Amino acid sequence: MEEYSPMMQHYLKTKEEHSDCILFYRLGDFYEMFFDDAITVSKELELTLTGKQCGTKERAPMCGVPFHAADTYINRLVSKGYKVAICEQIGDPKLSKGIVERKVIRIVTPGTNTDVQSLDEGKNNYLMCIYYAEDTFGMSAADVSTGDYFVTEIESIEKLIDEINRFAPSEIICNEALFMSALDIEDLRNRLNITVTALDMWYFTDETAKTTLLEHFHVKQLEGLGLADYLSGMLAAGALLKYLYETQMNGLEHMTSIRPYATGMYMVLDSSTRRNLELVETMREKNKKGSLLWVLDKTKTAMGARLLRSYVKQPLISKEAIEARYDAIDELNHDVINREEMSEYLQPVYDLERLIARISYQTANPRDLIAFRNSLRMIPPILMILGEFHCSELSDIREKMDSLSDICGWIDGAIAEEPPLTVHDGGIIKDGYSEEVDRLRKAKTEGKQWLSEIETKEREKTGIKNLRIKYNKVFGYYLEVTNSYKELVPEYYTRKQTLTNAERYITPELKELEDLILGAEDKLVALEYELFCQLREQITAEVRRIQKTAKAIARLDVLLSLATVADINQYCRPKINEKGIIDIKQGRHPVVEKMIRHDMFIPNDTYLDHGSNRISIITGPNMAGKSTYMRQTALIVLMAQIGSFVPASEASIGLVDRIFTRVGASDDLASGASTFMVEMNEVANILRNATADSLLILDEIGRGTSTFDGLSIAWAVVEHISNPKLLGAKTLFATHYHELTELEGKLDNVNNYCIAVKEQGDDIVFLRKIVAGGADRSYGIQVAKLAGVPEPVIERAKEICQELIDHQITGGVKNLLANSKHGSRVKKLDDVDRNQISLFDTVNEDEILVEIKELDLGNLSPIEALNKLYELQGKLKNRW
Repeated sequence: MEEYSPMMQHYLKTKEEHSDCILFYRLGDFYEMFFDDAITVSKELELTLTGKQCGTKERAPMCGVPFHAADTYINRLVSKGYKVAICEQIGDPKLSKGIVERKVIRIVTPGTNTDVQSLDEGKNNYLMCIYYAEDTFGMSAADVSTGDYFVTEIESIEKLIDEINRFAPSEIICNEALFMSALDIEDLRNRLNITVTALDMWYFTDETAKTTLLEHFHVKQLEGLGLADYLSGMLAAGALLKYLYETQMNGLEHMTSIRPYATGMYMVLDSSTRRNLELVETMREKNKKGSLLWVLDKTKTAMGARLLRSYVKQPLISKEAIEARYDAIDELNHDVINREEMSEYLQPVYDLERLIARISYQTANPRDLIAFRNSLRMIPPILMILGEFHCSELSDIREKMDSLSDICGWIDGAIAEEPPLTVHDGGIIKDGYSEEVDRLRKAKTEGKQWLSEIETKEREKTGIKNLRIKYNKVFGYYLEVTNSYKELVPEYYTRKQTLTNAERYITPELKELEDLILGAEDKLVALEYELFCQLREQITAEVRRIQKTAKAIARLDVLLSLATVADINQYCRPKINEKGIIDIKQGRHPVVEKMIRHDMFIPNDTYLDHGSNRISIITGPNMAGKSTYMRQTALIVLMAQIGSFVPASEASIGLVDRIFTRVGASDDLASGASTFMVEMNEVANILRNATADSLLILDEIGRGTSTFDGLSIAWAVVEHISNPKLLGAKTLFATHYHELTELEGKLDNVNNYCIAVKEQGDDIVFLRKIVAGGADRSYGIQVAKLAGVPEPVIERAKEICQELIDHQITGGVKNLLANSKHGSRVKKLDDVDRNQISLFDTVNEDEILVEIKELDLGNLSPIEALNKLYELQGKLKNRW
């Protein structure tokens, strides 16, 4: 390394210490990257790659970005999964001998990025740590931009995946053992775009984790943190905190508490359910508009938006907690004037959680503090209005909300109304806050006036009429007296220089004023920065109070949002029952009804229980509204359990522990899974993990394979779910296998429903109404016509369909077998073009026909008849 220049030697040493990062190395007004980093960054960010002399024959590859625009480039690299180490100049170039002192001040990773421009204000940016050992997963998650910090323990891969999907972290750190588990790490990286990194084992030692946690939270025992029963979780939480110390390189004062929780505290929603129900984003475009969150989110603050998102992703299972939210919404909607007034006061409130994080990081600028102060000014009137409400939830919010008037006063007294954006430009401190600042500010602006006053005073005092105050860089300010008045110079003048025709003097007063004027600018900027930092530290000391108030404001914001949505959309307050009954009258899909103009949505009822109404089999044509109806039922139950009113005329909801959905079909090409394989994986997951208290939404199970296989699987799934000893979950089951409707008479807890359709000649009108009974047709050709399929194709489809019907191919298993005649031969229809292939060209097979004639149809169940038909078809194929 000796052949390199001193600067490059320091760069290489720093790079070696942070080999897993791209090193942004500050040189003057640029951050420079060298060697492999330069090549990587130039490609990723499309920057020009140049070279720099570094003491060797070959120039070092180099690229750079301006320091004032560095955040933009850093965010782009971090979004691509890179870690960026920022090496800053910490020495003063004017005072440095040799190279300026530099050191890494922060490491930015996907899960530790705090830059406001790169973060979605409505989402948390979580870093997750997972510790795997002995079939237990310790899991901890933290949002360093807000100070939120959670820990739990999980017993299975499936539940771990559920938690990963719930938190949606941008980065996961873990021990090496996790890579040996059944968790699909590549799926996390490629499909979910999560950066996954293994840490050294010492991060997860009991001593390191425990010491880090106890020292940070200033407690002596784990019991003080509620972690005594979370040993694996404690190791994950300790490793995460240690990682944050190493990357953030500050005291993390804003991380004031850690929250242990059990996964059983909330309704479990797997990734398929979150996706299929479109809770926070749509399936295709990944947009918020069109999701449940879009309907419910009328929040005014970023904190409220994040909290509402977490409510939607983790519905409650505690009746008391749910009812408390209902009571709050009820009371708010009985006092609309106060409700609207509080919403207006929340409108100008900034993101207090992320503001206090920046303040504690010492990165907040003067304008951040003004925004902070303006937000705090809204709290007292909100507290006054909250005093008008008496329910437990709103009373608890009021108790936890601090007026923070003292902090507001600190900022109001210290910071100028329109301060600069940066902390080194001066103009930060308000007049009257500091006598020294006022004096320096006057010296800067009124210095010439002061000099003129001294000059006039000295002329009058000495009688020297041509006395002048002048300035040069060598002597500074001085009094110049010509030789003709030299005898009038008083004793307190000190000679500084003799010229041919004049003498130059200074006085103690002039010297003092010189020191004040010449150093005023630099001294003023330095003093204002010092006072600003002191105020920042003073506010940081109150971080617990501020965070507690921010959480209370977020809760209030969410309740106001839910109340407003319930009022505008005419939602009803659900009743929570403990009998497992789901009884919805005039239910509506909360999203679809907002997309349809002129209130054209058709409401429907739903009734499910643990008795004779456990499973509803729903038949009807495509596009008729089966999927919408089932999704709306799931969403109404979910909304009820987040504490929201629901789109219905009335609803009684039995709490469910999980909602499962199997909706739609899609190939997972990346993992080599076909449509049917994806479907079966989801069905297997449901049957393994559902309980009798779960709600299942199953749409067209078995459609991805042959008719007989698919029908057999669908039939068996219904039988399995309906059996209370095996599962017994409440289920909505949509299907085009009309044979499944025969289960209504065979299983006492299965009922048939269909979507009403009105026929008008060859056309159909979807009535969107759920009625009792099964459908006997799917109207597929009519739907194809509505979709714009060319007329010749439609006409040919009708001909083929008529052939099938005439020859009993789909007319029911018993009819097909009963109507088969010995020696019959199917012929082409007269109007079928001769150049088109006929579907039927059978041969006389005596043995098979005899076997059919001898069948005892009266004692064959539908599924046995199907299996027999499948067997006979196989024999025919073999003979052909």
